[in-house]
Amino acid sequence: MNKVEEDFIRSHPDSWVSLDLVESHSVNLKPEIIEPLLMGLSRKLRNSAIGKYLATRLASEKKTGIGQPAIPFTQNDTEGKPVSLASFKGKYVLVDFWASWCSPCRAENPNLLKAYNQFKDKNFEIIGVSLDHNKAFWLKAVKEDGMPWIQLSDLQGPNNAAARAYGITGIPQNFLLDPNGLIIAKDLRGEEVIKKLTEVLSK
Repeated sequence: MNKVEEDFIRSHPDSWVSLDLVESHSVNLKPEIIEPLLMGLSRKLRNSAIGKYLATRLASEKKTGIGQPAIPFTQNDTEGKPVSLASFKGKYVLVDFWASWCSPCRAENPNLLKAYNQFKDKNFEIIGVSLDHNKAFWLKAVKEDGMPWIQLSDLQGPNNAAARAYGITGIPQNFLLDPNGLIIAKDLRGEEVIKKLTEVLSK
């Protein structure tokens, strides 16, 4: 967001253009930047469908910020057995939200595989949470991409309960948890995964 846009939002609190600007930048900017702009809009705009949606999403994002405790969830694995996030307390865990139909997600899987193979014996685990509807497509992607780590899904697509709890609006998205279940990093890509794991596991 540039200064012209920010100044427009602040000087036009009752303009739908202002709300549109806040929404369009909310994906890329931190909640602490977006929230004051949203709260500075008129009551009419804040109470609109988009305004309420943004407020709900910001609340979710604040709950999943660095230093916050991970939100617990339980979903079925590929064999239909329920697995809870809480059962991995005591380990470093990368919770990775993805889907078989998401090309950027599939492109990231080799990076995750590299990290998994390097750190799996060092108190580290990956939990994949799929935003798939179709179980066959999900299982096919797991096999094709050679992902040996834990895979979970409620097969509700983008309405996946864990994804909603974590405020996921786009994938791939991930959260790195420490052994106490606190979020210590998020949205790691490419070599960032190995770099961060090397940093925390060498302490």
